[in-house]
Amino acid sequence: MLRNNALLFFLVFSFLNISCDSNRIFDTYKSIPNKWHKDSVVSFKVTPPDSINSYNLFVNLRNTNAYKYNNLFLIVEMVLPHGKTTKDTIEYKMAEPSGKLLGTGFTDVKENKLWYKEGVVFKETGDYTINIQHAMRENGRVSGVAELEGITDVGFRIENINK
Repeated sequence: MLRNNALLFFLVFSFLNISCDSNRIFDTYKSIPNKWHKDSVVSFKVTPPDSINSYNLFVNLRNTNAYKYNNLFLIVEMVLPHGKTTKDTIEYKMAEPSGKLLGTGFTDVKENKLWYKEGVVFKETGDYTINIQHAMRENGRVSGVAELEGITDVGFRIENINK
């Protein structure tokens, strides 16, 4: 009985949390099966709502305790509708010096909302493509980490800017 009440509370809380997210314009995750291969690119196709307002962009990640690094390097590429491409290599802090993973969540799955770009205006009309891949390296090694463990989902989010 207590377990059913806890489950009901969790479902209602989750629904309210999702439905009250008035800043969300786009928020989608894609699962990473097993390990994230260094050549695997996670892509999102986005149609912005307008070409006037500014938006904040985020990379969202879910990871487990199997993630063994304190940081994460990502290559994030934005392909504009008329072909122009911008590419950024970004480092994110994923754990405290003690090794405790950062992020939110009560279980061993942590969710991280990571800044990508602030105040973006989508000036071109049409579909934008966001490509994300990891660029992890181990100290002293030239070749990248071939299969990154512990990342379960990669997401992309666009938010209205609070005025």
